[in-house]
Amino acid sequence: MELEEKLNIPDNDVMAKKHVIALVDCDSFFVSCEQSVNPDLKGKPVCVMSGRGQCVISRSKEAKKLGIRMGMPYFQIEGDMKKAVFINANHDLYAQISYKVMEVLKTFSPLVEIYSIDEAFVDLTGLERLYKKNYLEIAQMIREEILAKVDIPVSIGVSSSKSLAKLASDKAKKLEEGVFLVGSRKIIPLLEKTGIDEIWGIGRNLSLLLRKHGILTAYELVSQDDLWLNKQIGIHGLEMKHELLGEMVSPVSNEVKLPKSIQKTSALAKFSSDKNYLKNSLNYHIHRACVKLRRINAKCKGISTFLRTKDFKVYCEKKVLNSGTDFELEISEVVFNLLEKMYNPNIIYRSTGVILDTFELNSNEQMTLFRDVETDIKKEKLSKCFDKLEEKFGKDIIQTGFIKKDV
Repeated sequence: MELEEKLNIPDNDVMAKKHVIALVDCDSFFVSCEQSVNPDLKGKPVCVMSGRGQCVISRSKEAKKLGIRMGMPYFQIEGDMKKAVFINANHDLYAQISYKVMEVLKTFSPLVEIYSIDEAFVDLTGLERLYKKNYLEIAQMIREEILAKVDIPVSIGVSSSKSLAKLASDKAKKLEEGVFLVGSRKIIPLLEKTGIDEIWGIGRNLSLLLRKHGILTAYELVSQDDLWLNKQIGIHGLEMKHELLGEMVSPVSNEVKLPKSIQKTSALAKFSSDKNYLKNSLNYHIHRACVKLRRINAKCKGISTFLRTKDFKVYCEKKVLNSGTDFELEISEVVFNLLEKMYNPNIIYRSTGVILDTFELNSNEQMTLFRDVETDIKKEKLSKCFDKLEEKFGKDIIQTGFIKKDV
């Protein structure tokens, strides 16, 4: 008996399940961000480099045609590859633009799960009735809206589970229209053409295990008995099978998963033992960390400061607050007090850093009996003012304390 008959999959191109999930994936995201702020780069071979220009971490399609590979070190660039424009990564810029993309998605659906800086799952279920369009047209509308408002091209895969939406988005990247929908009738043909290495969640070790048992395609994987999959792979294997067959095992969730910490650090422009120069650097890190903290709507209680010497020795101090904060000036006061404990004018330093941790969501924040509500409201308004000005005029338009451009 054919697998389609066993599963009773209807022979039509409608969505077989109640839920409809889209994976929105920004195309060559870092490069697209650079082209968004510098339109002259559009249509040119562009590569974004890691660190101080070490390896390629994002390529435009024109750069791909020159033969430039992902992860390629700069010293291997030769011949026509040198025609490309090479740009050092600006992760603060990419975070700002990612935030704008995600905000656009949230105007379409209340259920948006941010998977990475350039990917998000969106639950489109029921939006047909709202927009009076089919799901393919809704995906195209989302794509056009992001391009119009943020100037970032995206590819969108639509199906009834996250795993299928991921496969669909990979297909969408190869299409000019940038959208691909996997309805019930397309599931089996798609799985037959999909190698196991292309399946979301299958790493090198699992791939080797499956190949050892003669399983080379997604179709061969879903054809396996549940008992066998559970024995060989465990619950992950069962979930993978049912997701690939269009059953939504993992729903889209907009629950915020807080990071364990936010760390901002960098080498000084020049080695120094000047205290104010170190404060310049620390204040810059504090501001960038607070911007990220406010974007996840959280406050921190743990604040750490560290200094790295010219000889790579590291000094670190930490303080835990009684109540959380996301306000630069409050955190800088703590950081500078910690600096006083570590600082030695006879030591030359090469880098500084700030780490924020022990987070709590603003929605879960506990009120204290002696809290100065009026002061907290002023801090919140000032922080929002910082963020709005930066969003409108660019990073570092607002500078606090000792900040200078050469740090």
